[in-house]
Amino acid sequence: MPVQLKNLVEHCDATLESARFKDYCPNGLQVEGRGNVRRLAAAVTANQSVLDAAVAWGADALLVHHGYFWRGESAEIVGMKRRRINTLLSADMSLLAYHLPLDAHSELGNNAQWGQRMGFQNFEALDLADPQAVGNTGVLVAATPLGEIAQQVRSLTGREPMLIGDSQMSVERVAWCTGAAQGYIEKAAAAGAQLYISGEISEPTVHAARELNIAYMAAGHHATERYGVQALAAAVAQTFDLDWTFIDCDNPV
Repeated sequence: MPVQLKNLVEHCDATLESARFKDYCPNGLQVEGRGNVRRLAAAVTANQSVLDAAVAWGADALLVHHGYFWRGESAEIVGMKRRRINTLLSADMSLLAYHLPLDAHSELGNNAQWGQRMGFQNFEALDLADPQAVGNTGVLVAATPLGEIAQQVRSLTGREPMLIGDSQMSVERVAWCTGAAQGYIEKAAAAGAQLYISGEISEPTVHAARELNIAYMAAGHHATERYGVQALAAAVAQTFDLDWTFIDCDNPV
């Protein structure tokens, strides 16, 4: 049975409580397509290769974490942006995008899904004072050498993480925030974490890790954010009895 696009969007908005977030982009329906949805594709980013794959699969709607219309970007619909939007409109395919709401959800979110897959326990918010904060702290079931955690990340993501710290050090308490959240390393240290995991690394991150006496692991922006959108799509598909698929793409960042 198809679901009306309106009902699908309302369900996702309500599930992720998207209205409570002040974000860098619009959350929810970004490009409107056909009124009914039978097939739902999901991806991290609505790049051209993903759009083409979604069209080829016959998707009525595409659900992503990284959509369009970011704050500060040029408003003109030209070049790459024109080609992307033209692909959606020509296929009558909707685009739904959820950024911070998908990072923050306590069960379906990127950080919740990352922590579950890594086997972390006792999740708490990385910044308890900020109601819109993303990221978590947790503990390992048993003290584990940093190198073994790196191996676990390697197995989960299929890529080599960049590690700042002694691979032999023992880790019990960890903090993490998927994507480009290396700037939260001071919050992680203040929370008592011995290891902070995020997606990307910047030049200052190395110095901060050393001076704050906390290990840092850059596991990949794309790689760490593959799981929330899959969890959301699977839950939505189950609710409305939809066909769904996840479209991945190679991204070394």
